[in-house]
Amino acid sequence: LLLQVSCLCGSAPCLLCGCCPSAKNSTISRLLFTFFLFLGTLVSIIMIIPGVEKELHKLPGFCEGSGSVLGVQTHVDCSSFLGHKAVYRMGFAMAAFFFLFAVLMVCVRSSKDPRAAVQNGFWFFKFLLLVGLTVGAFYIPDGTFTSVWFYFGVVGSFLFILIQLVLLIDFAHSWSQLWLRNASESSTKGWYAALCTVTFVFYAASIAAVALLYVYYTKPQGCTEGKALISINLLLCLIVSVVSILPKIQEAQPHSGLLQASLITLYTIYITWSALANVPTQSCNPTLLVRNSTGSATATEPLTAWWDAPSIVGLVIFILCTLFISLRSSDHPQVNKLMLTEESGAGAGAGAGAGAGEVEQGVHRAYDNEQDGVSYNYTFFHLCLLLAALYIMMTLTNWYRPDESLQVLRSPWTAVWVKICSSWAGLLLYLWTLVAPLVLLDRDFS
Repeated sequence: LLLQVSCLCGSAPCLLCGCCPSAKNSTISRLLFTFFLFLGTLVSIIMIIPGVEKELHKLPGFCEGSGSVLGVQTHVDCSSFLGHKAVYRMGFAMAAFFFLFAVLMVCVRSSKDPRAAVQNGFWFFKFLLLVGLTVGAFYIPDGTFTSVWFYFGVVGSFLFILIQLVLLIDFAHSWSQLWLRNASESSTKGWYAALCTVTFVFYAASIAAVALLYVYYTKPQGCTEGKALISINLLLCLIVSVVSILPKIQEAQPHSGLLQASLITLYTIYITWSALANVPTQSCNPTLLVRNSTGSATATEPLTAWWDAPSIVGLVIFILCTLFISLRSSDHPQVNKLMLTEESGAGAGAGAGAGAGEVEQGVHRAYDNEQDGVSYNYTFFHLCLLLAALYIMMTLTNWYRPDESLQVLRSPWTAVWVKICSSWAGLLLYLWTLVAPLVLLDRDFS
């Protein structure tokens, strides 16, 4: 028992070394912080599911008006713990949690810094801290909190979408390089066939999605904004696809090609779809009829918006992106420098020095790989999780803005333009990765 208690207060590998015998201390710490984020996300999902309040009222003495237990009548209003109000407060608690650690871990250079012990240990107390922040968040007066916090969520979500785009571009480049390298080393043409097939599937899905967007989110008369946004993004995707196969681009970057462009195109069309799903004009946005049971963009009674298809896709991308941040460093030094993660040689000294520690621990080979230097920037990692918490908060609430009384939900144009601008920023970023070797001749982009 004492050993188990010491594990809760000790380092990260102590908790998971049984199931991850060769895990690094830095990796386990990132996974545990990500687990906290996913735990908060799960609680938020439960809070916003329609019908949860009705089920809670079935528990005797749990909610106000649900009966008494041993003659004691409760005075807890369960409606205050559900819906948009609860999701916003859960998002605030998670954001405050990660912001606290982001500030606390500024300029930590190695695990020899005393603060590194806080980063990699004391998990039981961290859990209590998160629970305390969550409970405290529900005591925030209603007033203008949700209206103001909505804009914090918008800004944070925009930044997290940009991080998603950076990771997606890096993943696309790594994917293409791997398959082209396998194709060059193999005598068969299977890898080239697989490359062409995946590229074709991505472009076919993008074209089909664009057609569906024109059918469901535009009308022959009206819906000018939707038509313009779809057409502009389609044209931009066409431009980056053509640029990616230009001879000069191919000469400067032999691994660039249509696989990366097709994946970026598909993601851009998804962002466009997500943006159109927030258009407040009912005739141009059929999902408004799904989200609001009254069939209008406003209502006179409390509403709980449930997910639509863009939100479900957004949740899946959020999970994959967050795990990507937690588990993997890029193959490209430029991306590592941007994301402030370890490069291929980082931590090598610490890893080599940890060999003795692995032998001493026997089968429990979790080790400290940051004695000579941290393998990721602690502060930047927590800021990424902070932005992820804001992004999932907005995703679960469909980017709807509640009024101060929480009685009316509106889908504002703000959400539409934030998503569209993020898609443009992503396309410009990908375009820059293509032309940068031609512009910055004095830099090595190999």
